[in-house]
Amino acid sequence: MVSGKGSQPANAERRRQELGIELTPPPTPFGAYVEAVKTGNLLFLSGMLPAIGHEPKFVGRLGKELDANAGREAVRIAALNVLSAARQKLGSLDKVTHVVRLCVYLATHGDFFDQPKVADAASELFRDVFGEDKTSVRMVLGVASLPLGMPVAVEVILEVEA
Repeated sequence: MVSGKGSQPANAERRRQELGIELTPPPTPFGAYVEAVKTGNLLFLSGMLPAIGHEPKFVGRLGKELDANAGREAVRIAALNVLSAARQKLGSLDKVTHVVRLCVYLATHGDFFDQPKVADAASELFRDVFGEDKTSVRMVLGVASLPLGMPVAVEVILEVEA
């Protein structure tokens, strides 16, 4: 994979900068857990919520208080938190060798069936930052509720340099 700047290989940090993505510090945990654990060459990231700092940016359920577009925005914030926590733990997103698994939990109401469209916000962000060749498997689940009334949670497993 090469970037638009000659024959230098594209990398995650360069792509992130070219996309104009600024990462805020990862949110502090809302409970008794850590946001990221590295074991061997895997980095497990806790269910990231659409919060900045310790403040929820979205509250409600998809199909009731929020529509699919708001859900996509919430998923994007949660996915940016994944990137921020991974970068903090690893020192650089360039150490990610593959996005292994993405699980998106969506608090839904009634007949909301746009879960794949909403979850695509995370898949698209990770594809854009890490590259098409590092695309993950994915699970999308509709649930009755999530912590603090937030509409989404994004859980990720990354393969990283050992």
